Amino acid sequence: MTNNDHLDSLAQLVLPTQDLNEDLAFFYELGFRLDQIFPADDPSVAVISGHGMSIRLDKASEAPSTTLHLLTDDPDLIKDGRGSLLAPNGTRIEVHPKTYQLTTPPTRHKFEVRQLKDNDSWVIGRAGMLYRDLIPDRLGGGIIASHISIPKGGPVPDMVHYHTIGFQLIFCYKGWVRLVYEDQGSPFILNAGDCVTQPPEIRHRVLESSDNLEVIEIGVPAVHMTTIDHEMELPTSSFRPDREFQGQRFCHHESTQANWKAWTINGFEFRDTGVNEATRGLASVVVIRPSKGVGASTQLSHDADILFRFVLQGTLQLHVAGKAPMNLRSRDAFVIPPALTYQFKDLSEDLEILEVSLPGHYKISFPK
Repeated sequence: MTNNDHLDSLAQLVLPTQDLNEDLAFFYELGFRLDQIFPADDPSVAVISGHGMSIRLDKASEAPSTTLHLLTDDPDLIKDGRGSLLAPNGTRIEVHPKTYQLTTPPTRHKFEVRQLKDNDSWVIGRAGMLYRDLIPDRLGGGIIASHISIPKGGPVPDMVHYHTIGFQLIFCYKGWVRLVYEDQGSPFILNAGDCVTQPPEIRHRVLESSDNLEVIEIGVPAVHMTTIDHEMELPTSSFRPDREFQGQRFCHHESTQANWKAWTINGFEFRDTGVNEATRGLASVVVIRPSKGVGASTQLSHDADILFRFVLQGTLQLHVAGKAPMNLRSRDAFVIPPALTYQFKDLSEDLEILEVSLPGHYKISFPK
């Protein structure tokens, strides 16, 4: 059996019927058409089609009642826009939007710390990858941060797909992964320390990875749709690095090409990934580290809507107003809500922290 065998076959949904004429009249009003009916002298089976599906109404069927979703972006065309209908045979018809509607809920601000020592179980997600949730509360649905692992390297059973999303980041933490993106040239290797943004609905595919691959994936909002594109083949023939996808450009940052600069906070420096520019200020992604010999920061606060940080290496002690000090190390993550005062202390010299902020530009204050 091949992947194309389904092109020469047809699937039918079997529904019971007690009165074929009543059920046919009902489905006609919903836009279905009659394709087959038999026997001619006393019909007991009718095959109808519409809205991309085929239904077999069968008097001999003992199938239980079911629910059909009719998807349309113009619900007024179906029974005057009524959202729920009941057929004579007991089938419930629900009318829903055809085009997925992305909804970004308001951020529910909260101080959150997620440590690897919490021993949370990894769950199996899409394409067999292991997922660890870094913000269980997800700030009310505003963001999802996942620590993703592929222990055994090799080809990844992924398909060309895209995400209906506001902002998405892939940061390679350990190992490497080979990726390919629509209009962005040939497949390439994303090494540890590198990152890419996945603009809304850009087609892409994960091809293969090293053993023990670990990436940090950020998605805004937390709930978004992944759609498989069965038609597009990657790589595409065109190379359009400046193409915009809903106002965002694809951004590929390579850590080996980065320049470190002085950060807003005295005694710290950062490397910018270019995400702020590529997303037109929607988000910023930087890696920060203390300058040599710096053991602590000043008291800090900020006005960002979302400020997520992940400890890439080294250790620190996090002091937050009203909380007991917390010792953090690599693979720990934390979210600081706006206006909350905090401070970094006992910084190891090898400390590096990944920071993701929304919006890309935010103000840091220094409370006394």
